[in-house]
Amino acid sequence: MDSRTTHHDRILAALRDKITGGDWPPGFALPFETDLAQQHGVSRMTMNKVLAQLTREGFLVRRKRLGTFVAQPVAQAAVMAIPDIQAEVEALGLPWRFALTTRDLRAPRMDEMKSARIDSSAPVLALTGLHFAGDQPFCLEQRLINPAAAPTAPAQDFTTIAPGQWLLREIPWTSADHRIRAVAASPATARALALPNGEACLEVTRRTETAGQWVTLVVQTYPGARHELISRFTADPR
Repeated sequence: MDSRTTHHDRILAALRDKITGGDWPPGFALPFETDLAQQHGVSRMTMNKVLAQLTREGFLVRRKRLGTFVAQPVAQAAVMAIPDIQAEVEALGLPWRFALTTRDLRAPRMDEMKSARIDSSAPVLALTGLHFAGDQPFCLEQRLINPAAAPTAPAQDFTTIAPGQWLLREIPWTSADHRIRAVAASPATARALALPNGEACLEVTRRTETAGQWVTLVVQTYPGARHELISRFTADPR
């Protein structure tokens, strides 16, 4: 990776963290591009590329002759928190546990490369496991981890901590994409979740990045009759 790319990714992550962490709230006017470039020790061209990417991602709006501002969120539910499944289960008053069923360090499949936007055939850590609420399966988890972003992941046995919890603790993420859809349980999913074949399930797919590098792609499947998503909305004051 060349130095320009390294500076770009470092500054991109730093500015994104200021926005998502609340240091720069919606409507905040950013310093001038030349001042930001000087503060971070890079060229104005590099800073322009960082601001342009944050604008494409929806974090910023750039107004001609006025400057660059932190964008107003369209809706509070547009960004989902990464869930702590253990906390979800324990909030129900039930004991939680995670059982790892398969693990493999292997080349990514073509469908995985597309879903995770992987541009290399370097090995990935593929994990499958079950979250339990008491004795009942709560969520089937199928996860890929990028060893380039999480180099110590292949050495973890994930018997005392679930992969998602470990990643949240060890690898700070800077951006995440979510997709939620209803699916019919395949025979393998139905067996894992102790459901009839074809039972309605809720599938949450999430991909996270840090500094422009993908960290993990996870598909979490919940029995539809035993899980719901709840969001609170407020009106846009504009």
